[in-house]
Amino acid sequence: MTHPTDRVRRHGRRSRPARAGARTPAGGPPPRGLTALRLLLVVLFTAGLAALAPGAAHAAEDAAEQVSGTLRTSVSGPISGVEVVVTTPDGDEVGTDETDDNGRFAVELPGPGQYTVTVPEDSLPEGVEFNSGNSRTVTVDPGRNQGVIIGLDDGSRNSGGGNVRWVQLLVDGFRFGLLIAMAAVGLSLIFGTTGLTNFAHGELVTIGAIVAYFINVDGGVPLIPAALLAMVIGAGIGALNERLLWRPLRRRGTGLVAALVISIGLSLLLRYGYQIIFGGSSEAYADYRGQRAVDYGPFTLTDKDLYSIFVALVVLLLVALMLQRTKIGKAMRAVADNRDLAASSGIDVNRVILVVWMMGGALAALGGVLLGLSDEVQWDMGFRLLLLMFAGVTLGGLGTAYGALVGSIVVGVFVQMSTLVVPNDIKYVGGLLLLIVILMVRPQGILGSRVRVG
Repeated sequence: MTHPTDRVRRHGRRSRPARAGARTPAGGPPPRGLTALRLLLVVLFTAGLAALAPGAAHAAEDAAEQVSGTLRTSVSGPISGVEVVVTTPDGDEVGTDETDDNGRFAVELPGPGQYTVTVPEDSLPEGVEFNSGNSRTVTVDPGRNQGVIIGLDDGSRNSGGGNVRWVQLLVDGFRFGLLIAMAAVGLSLIFGTTGLTNFAHGELVTIGAIVAYFINVDGGVPLIPAALLAMVIGAGIGALNERLLWRPLRRRGTGLVAALVISIGLSLLLRYGYQIIFGGSSEAYADYRGQRAVDYGPFTLTDKDLYSIFVALVVLLLVALMLQRTKIGKAMRAVADNRDLAASSGIDVNRVILVVWMMGGALAALGGVLLGLSDEVQWDMGFRLLLLMFAGVTLGGLGTAYGALVGSIVVGVFVQMSTLVVPNDIKYVGGLLLLIVILMVRPQGILGSRVRVG
């Protein structure tokens, strides 16, 4: 195969000096202005990391400590008008609160330490009982809003047969797996098209939930339009990530290990920035609060959780159709399979990667909104979901959107079902154990293709 003489890449130092005003070759040094801009971004990034670590600590120290929670059952819904008493371990009363219409309570504390949260036994309505005692002892760190869970039972837990619990956990796991898949699809496509292991992807989940919260609560906009606006902003942030940070780094030939470290630093910068802006407490949207669960026979589900499943299924189906039927979708799959071959066939690789980042940001933002709808909005919610996203992507097959979908659903179901035998606090460990077992049997993942290394 012959090449035009002006496209042949020559090795070694050129003997002829470059002409004044000539365009810099593709492999040459970038313009001075662009280099200065990149240096400025690096300086600001480093300074931000140095400033945010103590700043977040001071913000945590200045914030007031408190305990909070929600009293509700699966069928009866939120329980209002119940007194909650907070005492020290010695029995000295610190404060009391009465649950509101959404069953929520919050008690300010004099400082960090150990406290006991108690619900008087005679304060519950008729037919509602405690699952495992009416008090919890918690340790509150400086500046933390410590959540407290007091289990209640209204007689619906074991109704309808002995298999209700595992069916309920199966449905909850399927819903949770779909939420993981919403965010993990973008993470998988970004890895497939660029090779980047993006540890800052969880912060795109958080920004979607936080933006929707501010638009919904402070702006008074209904949650559905707020979620759409959050998706647009998430897509914009994904585009800024690609254009201002990752594309210049690729042009400079930055290695994947260095890019991974940069993504970790970016994650820290954004996460503690969210804490400063949003605060350390858990907040709920103004809409769809305090819904009662609907009995579907072997399981119960609130309307918002049912709608979350429906929305996630529709969106993921549209993503699958886009990847299979549209021109840009086929280009994404081509770039993910072989970037050099896709470029030689006329595909604009940079444009495809930009669209992948925008789609990944929008999907992550929507996943954050749906997760905040069920678990409330928190400043580190995306980071806590990140490990499960990586587990789903790796389990399903690195770089494949369908693998991320299948792997995430498997992880979500397994995590929820594992609470049948392990405590709820360590249920995420089950997903990692499943990942280890599957990769020992099938290293390429469920839908991944075997690749020869070396």
